[in-house]
Amino acid sequence: MARTGDAPIPLDRSLPDQSGDASAPLRIAIVSPLHESVPPRFYGGTERVVSYLTEELVRMGHDVTLFATADSATSARLQPMARQGLRLDPDCRDPLAHHVAMVHDVVELADQFDVVHFHLDYVHFPVVRESGLRSLTTMHGRLDIPDLYPLFRRYADMRLVSISDAQRRPMPWASWIGTVHHGLPRGVLDAGPGNGGYLAFLGRISPEKRPDRAIRIARRLGMKLRIAAKIEKVDLAYYESVVKPMLSGPGVEFVGEIGERDKADFLGNAAALLFPIDWPEPFGLVMIEAMACGTPVLAFGCGSVPEVIVPGRNGWIVSSEEEAVSALGRLGDLDRSACRRAFEERFSAERMARDYLRLYRRIAALPRATPTVRRAAA
Repeated sequence: MARTGDAPIPLDRSLPDQSGDASAPLRIAIVSPLHESVPPRFYGGTERVVSYLTEELVRMGHDVTLFATADSATSARLQPMARQGLRLDPDCRDPLAHHVAMVHDVVELADQFDVVHFHLDYVHFPVVRESGLRSLTTMHGRLDIPDLYPLFRRYADMRLVSISDAQRRPMPWASWIGTVHHGLPRGVLDAGPGNGGYLAFLGRISPEKRPDRAIRIARRLGMKLRIAAKIEKVDLAYYESVVKPMLSGPGVEFVGEIGERDKADFLGNAAALLFPIDWPEPFGLVMIEAMACGTPVLAFGCGSVPEVIVPGRNGWIVSSEEEAVSALGRLGDLDRSACRRAFEERFSAERMARDYLRLYRRIAALPRATPTVRRAAA
């Protein structure tokens, strides 16, 4: 499958060709997860992408309603569904209840929209089928989980969008209507000089993100490593047993979780971003954040990495710590301005919004579906 931006998005043949005025504004509902505000105060990849998409659609002149938390900041019409990001709400004990209630409200207001864009994984599937909403769903998480397969076979009529071609490989039979890579506003992160004398690790402390690899690579290279990452409860044991003992050695600074305002300095002054993942990463937003700062990315070739990194232009793809050390020894071979250009050419929020608009217009042309039950062939 060709990458978005290089060729037209592959569309399900059941979708009609675009009709009417392709420049006419659409009434769009964007339905965000409620775990974080939009944009998130700290870590939160999905809600950050939702914010970038929403603001770009408004800038393009579309009528956008954002279903999100009340502490969200948006130029769209905000439909508040919880008082704040549920992850930071000490009184929230059942996040699922808030999401189910939100789906109910979306359906009640559905006649106000030409298309509804869900970012909720699958919690809305039963209601969407019964209501016949003109909708699509972007899948943001990993799909190599066997528990998901029977569910997605039962809901084979849901229109799904992947954030990388790699993400959909565990379920190629699902109802994919396109792949849309994430994008950032061109002005949200500026290119930095990369003269801070350190390597950067940004994201989560978790076994699949492999900060332990990052520490070993930096030490073998003799460079300082700065780690800006959150620690979730589920990963606390990994942090305590594996990562924390490694922090006491030389050359490693644990910064903790940082906000959006801190990313430009953190990434822009880094010599390179280390992305030593050990899982099928669906996209990896931090890679294009680094590129926007002109910072090359050293990544292990899992999941979406080969769709984002062009070796020798915006970074390197490696398969071992030895290869990583060797590649980072050639830091001077990469032009930071070329990294920035690679971001502007392929991963802007404008490109992401236009890709989604092509899908929106085809879905908006559909009649309101009759409720039905379908299952994909085994």
